[in-house]
Amino acid sequence: MKLKPIYIFAMLVVLAITGTLLAMQKNAASDTQKNGKIGGDFTLTGADGAVSLSDFDGKLKLLFFGYTHCPDVCPLTMANVKVGLKQVPEAMRDQVQTVFVSVDPERDTPDHLSEYVHFFDPNFVGLTGTKEEIDKVVRQYGAFYRIEKGDEKNYTVSHSARVYLIGKDNQVKQYLYHDSSSEEIAAAIKKQLM
Repeated sequence: MKLKPIYIFAMLVVLAITGTLLAMQKNAASDTQKNGKIGGDFTLTGADGAVSLSDFDGKLKLLFFGYTHCPDVCPLTMANVKVGLKQVPEAMRDQVQTVFVSVDPERDTPDHLSEYVHFFDPNFVGLTGTKEEIDKVVRQYGAFYRIEKGDEKNYTVSHSARVYLIGKDNQVKQYLYHDSSSEEIAAAIKKQLM
């Protein structure tokens, strides 16, 4: 069976994009590893003003980078985190803060972001900032994103899909992923809080 040139071209494009995304993730991770540490405090903007990760000292943090117009990875991740938290005893749940950092500051205003995360859980916090502020935090956590420009309002953003489980001591303890089940998320939370 002979492949048509259009199929060969499509396969090459997919391979090129996949390679680029893997290289971006590797480069982002190596940039932070040069400093010897992934994570740390940062300050971005929420619906009520400036919010720092250190505002949640004494809590376990679940940190995720995404954007509100994401068609699949972000809503799936937020839903799994929501369901995972419901599987944790209430006393433990009160010791956890979920933080969603947008990598799409053009469309994700603080108010829009707040509305988005509150759809999943009223305790979730959505943060954004300038491109420079967001880029700094993305590098700090070894994450990556790339805006795939279409027209001005309809475009997608390729981004890493890790959920950072950050301990009460503000150190990254574990990585979860967009396809981690709610049971895996609940087990990871309980392990840190027991």
